[in-house]
This record gives sequence, C-alpha cells and structure tokens, in this order.
Amino acid sequence: MTGLLVYAPAAIFLALFIGGVLRDPRRFSNAVLLGLTVTFTALAMLVELGRADSVAAELVLVAMVLLPAVGTLVLAGLLIANGVKMIQKEGRRLANLLSLLAGLGILGVVGLLLAATQADSHALVVAARTVFLLASYLSFLFLCFIGYGFLYGRLTPREDVDYVVVLGAGLAGGVRVTPLLAGRLDRGRLLYEAQTLRGRAPVIIASGGKGPDEGVPESHAMADYLLERGVPDDRIEREDRSRNTEENLAFSQVIMAREKPDYLCVVVTNNFHAFRAALLARKAGINGQVVGSPTAAYFWPSATIREFVAVFLAYRTVNLGVCALLVLAGVLP
Repeated sequence: MTGLLVYAPAAIFLALFIGGVLRDPRRFSNAVLLGLTVTFTALAMLVELGRADSVAAELVLVAMVLLPAVGTLVLAGLLIANGVKMIQKEGRRLANLLSLLAGLGILGVVGLLLAATQADSHALVVAARTVFLLASYLSFLFLCFIGYGFLYGRLTPREDVDYVVVLGAGLAGGVRVTPLLAGRLDRGRLLYEAQTLRGRAPVIIASGGKGPDEGVPESHAMADYLLERGVPDDRIEREDRSRNTEENLAFSQVIMAREKPDYLCVVVTNNFHAFRAALLARKAGINGQVVGSPTAAYFWPSATIREFVAVFLAYRTVNLGVCALLVLAGVLP
C-alpha cells in the first residue's frame, strides 16, 4: 500500500491533466499539469528505487540522478552548435542567436554553481542559489511547453470542418511562398483533400496581409500556390489584412462567424508555433484546434525558444511574480 501511495500525487495530476485536455486542449495549464505528472512520477520512482535493496536498483537510481546533469551539458553543446548553424544559414539577427545564447546561458549557470561550491564567498553562494532557483523554474516551464507542444502539434482533426485556416509566414523576395510557408499550405491542402474525400469540401482561408517589404499580400501568394496544386478558386478565401498571428486569427474568425456562425475549423501553422497559436486561438474565440506542419530541423530550436519566450510573457504577471518569490527565497538566509 505504501508503494502505491508514493504515486498518489502523480495520479492526481494525471487525472487533472486528462480532465483539462478533454475540457479544452488549448490551455497552458495542461502543459504544466503534464509536467507535474512526469515530475512526481520520477520522484516516486526515485523513492521506490531508494528503498529497493539490489544492485540493479542502485544502478538505475544513479543513472536517473546523473542523466539530467549529463543531459544538461549535452543540450548546451547542441544548442551552441545549432546557434552557429543558424548564423551561417539565416544571418546574425537576434532571433537567430537564441539557441546560441541559451546554450551559453546553460554553461554559465553550471559554471556559477561549480564556482559557488569551491569559493569561500557567501555572496557567490547566494547568487548561485538564486540563479539555480530561477533556472529550475524556467527549465520546468520550458520542458512543459516542449512536451505538451510536441503532443498538441501532432493532433489531427477527426470531425468534419467547415474551414481550414492557414496562417501566413512571410514571402521570399516579397512575392513568392517560402519553404516554411509551403509546408503550412501543403498540410492545409492535405486536410482539405481528406475532408473532401469524406464528402465535405471545406473552405481554405489563406490568412496574411502585405508586409512593408512585400510586393503582394501573403494571402494572394498563398492562394496562387494552392490554385497551382489543384484547389478550386471557389474553395479559397483570401484574408489580406492581418499583420501577425493575433490578427490572422481575429480577422479569420470574423470571416467564419459571418458566413457560418456555428462553424468548426482547423488552423494550420508550423509545429513549433502550433501550441502558442492554439493559446491565441482560444483567446480569440476560434472554434477549432491547431495543427502543425514539419519544420527544418536546424530552424526548430531557435524558433521554439522564441515561442516559449512569447508564451512566458503572455503570462507575465504570474511568471514574474513566481520569479520574484524565487529571488526572495534565494537571497534570504
């Protein structure tokens, strides 16, 4: 019985997670509940292994303790390598430096913690403790975001939908669909074709306005791409006013609600963007889920970090409040 009780917190969070997903998958609380489920399951396993009196259990216990430490250093190296590749392929813009900065930041935290264990300095110990608490919180949230975002971005709608909304993503040379945007359009077209085979051809809403460096609205280039691949013109709607994801969703919502108040839709973006788009879709009152299309592997880390920062700031009141409490806990004796 005692062995089962140690898993009780994990079971409670798992039940809350399942209930949250069934109620609405587009909630960040689902990501946190999934993270808490995994965390308390791992802690319960550590407790059980600590009680076991066998060499195999001891080896597994050591592996579970060492794995995060080794994984952290490996992750830092991979992020730095990815950052260098991003600079080579995409240029030295801040958005392309995120994985490099994250990798260097991880090494900086590790170095500070090691220095605090060796130096006879109270100030350094306090600084290391505070940084460790903040890094732990950010790491937990990031892993929650990654884990649940991975699952959410691979959802496929099972119900018939009235609309497939494809979010714009910039044009090459101001006039041509980029490979990243083509991935979104191809996923949207496949969803359209699958729905059509089931006897209900939805309308594809190509959503994207004209940026300052673009010759045509993104939605027009997107529509041309779809027309060239066999989608009928009367099944394409051009939403050509939006300038960002929030406006993509808000203006598309107006079109759908005006034409069919009880509509059901699916929104298409890239997999790294799917979860944040889902959070925004829920906020905009969109009646539908978001699916992701594949992204080039080298582009994914920086893009995902950028999405996480945006979600973190979207809940800035809670997150900055928690960070302030952690700083207070770190500096107090």
